Amino acid sequence: MLMNIFKHEFKAKLHSVVNWSLSIYALILVYMSLFLGFSSDSAMVTQLMKSYPRELLIAFGMADMDFSTILGFFGIVFVFCQICLAIQAANYGFSLVSIEETEWTADFLMSKPVGRKQIMTSKLLAAIASLAITEVFFWMSSFLFVIIFRGGQLIPLTPILLLMLSIPIFQSFFLSVGMLISLLVKRVRSVTPFSMVLVFGLYILNAFGGMIGEQSLEIFSPFKHFAPGFIVKNSTWDYPFVMISVIIIIISIIGSYLLYIKRNIASAV
Repeated sequence: MLMNIFKHEFKAKLHSVVNWSLSIYALILVYMSLFLGFSSDSAMVTQLMKSYPRELLIAFGMADMDFSTILGFFGIVFVFCQICLAIQAANYGFSLVSIEETEWTADFLMSKPVGRKQIMTSKLLAAIASLAITEVFFWMSSFLFVIIFRGGQLIPLTPILLLMLSIPIFQSFFLSVGMLISLLVKRVRSVTPFSMVLVFGLYILNAFGGMIGEQSLEIFSPFKHFAPGFIVKNSTWDYPFVMISVIIIIISIIGSYLLYIKRNIASAV
C-alpha cells in the first residue's frame, strides 16, 4: 500500500518535474549564451557595474561578482535558478497534504489500512524523488553549458560543485517549510499564491537585509544561507548559516508529522 501511494504521488508530479527541468534547462542556456559577449568587453561591463549603487548589487547578489569570468557569470545565473527551484519545492510542500483536502479525497485515503505516518512518509519520499530528478537535470545542464560557453577559461571546480550540492538542502528548506505552513493553516485552496509569497518573501528579506547591512533580517532566509556570491568568493559554504537551514528543515518535518497525525481531516460527505 505504501509503495502504491508513493507511485501515485510520483506519477502525479512527473509532468511537473519535466516542465520544471526543461524550464531550468532553457534558463541556463539563454543566460549562459550571453557570457561570451560579456567576457569579450569586460572593461565595459566593469564600468557598468560601478555605475549601480552597491546596495542594489548586494540586493541582487551581484556584489563582488566578476562578470568576465565563467564562475562569476554563472554565479549570477545561479541566483535565478535558485528562485525557480525554490518555487518548485514550495509548490510540492504546500500541495503535499493540502491537495487531498482540496480534492476531497483525504477521507478515501484514510479509510485504507495504513496509518497517517506511513501516508505522510510515502508522500514526502515521492516529493523528494521528484525534486531529485530536477536537481540532477539542473546539475547536468549547468556543467554542460559552463563547459560549452566558457570561452577557453579554466573552470574552478570546487565552488561550482559547492553551488550544485547546495541545491538539495536549499530545496528541502522550501519543501519542508511549505509542508509545515500548509498544516498550520485551515485549508490551502491554491498552492501558487502561498509558494510565491514564501519564496519572494524570503528573497526580499535577504535582499533588504543585505542592502541595509542588517544580518538579523537575513538569518532565516536560505538565499542568504547559500548565497552564490559567498560561495564563489570563498570556495566554501557559510556553515553557521547552512546549519540554520538544516535545523529549520528538521523542525519543519517533525512539526509536520505531529500536526498531520492530529489534524482533523475534512470529509467529502
